[in-house]
Amino acid sequence: MATKQGDMMGGLAKGLRVIEAFTSDTPRLSIAEAAAITGLDRATTRRCLLTLAEHGYCAYDGKFFTVTPRVLRLGTACLATMPLPRIVQPWLDRLSEEIGQSTSVAILDGSEIVYVARAAQRKVMSIALMPGSRLPAYCTSMGRVMLAALADSEARTHLESGPLLPRTSQTLTQVDAIMAELGEIRSQGFAAVDQEVEQGLRSIAVPVRNARGMVVAALNTGLAASLAPMEEIIRTYLPPLRSVSLELRTVLS
Repeated sequence: MATKQGDMMGGLAKGLRVIEAFTSDTPRLSIAEAAAITGLDRATTRRCLLTLAEHGYCAYDGKFFTVTPRVLRLGTACLATMPLPRIVQPWLDRLSEEIGQSTSVAILDGSEIVYVARAAQRKVMSIALMPGSRLPAYCTSMGRVMLAALADSEARTHLESGPLLPRTSQTLTQVDAIMAELGEIRSQGFAAVDQEVEQGLRSIAVPVRNARGMVVAALNTGLAASLAPMEEIIRTYLPPLRSVSLELRTVLS
């Protein structure tokens, strides 16, 4: 249903843009920095930030704003209404215990992945991952699996929508190179990423399909890089990932 312009709340839309400006890369923002990220003028950005601070969603030290744990209520409440996290969590817990590694399920949101469920065995990244965490799709195993499920034109649009930054020396940052990788993933049915997101981290992901065969999410395991070749890692962890993915297909409508 098309929404009439008169039914839109401009102030709310601007406030949400300001909230989204806070990321793991930009956890502390001045008014000028937030304005630059959101594209809003400084006066509007200032009002949004002060309103968020007044209602407990931001802390303000006189120069910089940081989001508070209260903002998690917004994402947590949303995730709680989604059936997918509740459905997949028992499978993740069992898989994580079986393979002795952390496992996650994520969905695609534009050019990013959003974690919706996670079973952590040990910390393998410098940042703490939890439901609601976001990472770029272009360099993550789950992101690539879900991009590979799209038509080439749609996947390319996602890749071209933002900067492809080299997070490590091994990160693929050329659109054509990533598109070629997506073709390989499409044919082999899984994605393996070797230290492209963060140095010392490897991950393997498979698509999660519903009963109609549509890719609705991705399932992965992340583990610390070792001297073992990637082929051996794939042989060890891909079968249990695929097994759980097949089981989930029978329960996802």
